[in-house]
Amino acid sequence: MNFTIPIRTGLELCLRAESDAQAVFQAIDKNRKYLRQWLPWLDDSTTVEDTLKYIRSDISEFEKKEGLDFGIWYEGQWVGGIGFHAFGGKNRKSTIGYWLSEDSQGKGIMTDAARALVTYGFEQLNLNRIEIRCATENVKSRAIPERLGFKTEGVLRQSEWLYDHFVDLVVYSQLRIEWNASK
Repeated sequence: MNFTIPIRTGLELCLRAESDAQAVFQAIDKNRKYLRQWLPWLDDSTTVEDTLKYIRSDISEFEKKEGLDFGIWYEGQWVGGIGFHAFGGKNRKSTIGYWLSEDSQGKGIMTDAARALVTYGFEQLNLNRIEIRCATENVKSRAIPERLGFKTEGVLRQSEWLYDHFVDLVVYSQLRIEWNASK
């Protein structure tokens, strides 16, 4: 299954495929220490087989229209991931999660990827509301929804377990009507 969202020259989102398992695992493993600061799932991805299992789960969710996870490809390299956690339903809403390799930061990659995914969510998936949740201390991650004009809704106190402690999460949201008005 080949599903791609082109963003700009050298940057695209591609639905994860089983053939990506090695590249995805290598990107995770290379950035494990860096990503561990903010992502709670790294201990579940310690082998290529773990990554393949996760990709198969992503594909199944996509086929059932329950989720949508993309790899971020920059200049031919797999550099991160972004996607909608469960989406749709009567409330037509979803939450975006994302991560980017340390050496790919500062190039506008994640801002452009998130903008493309939000646009896809509102225009193609007919979502009404999109949320992004970030640890309060994760300044780089928080910059993405702030750059895209998302509204800050509040803080979920001690909402996520991160290996040996809880972190607070800032909740950002964007409504379809706001997104369309900002174009």
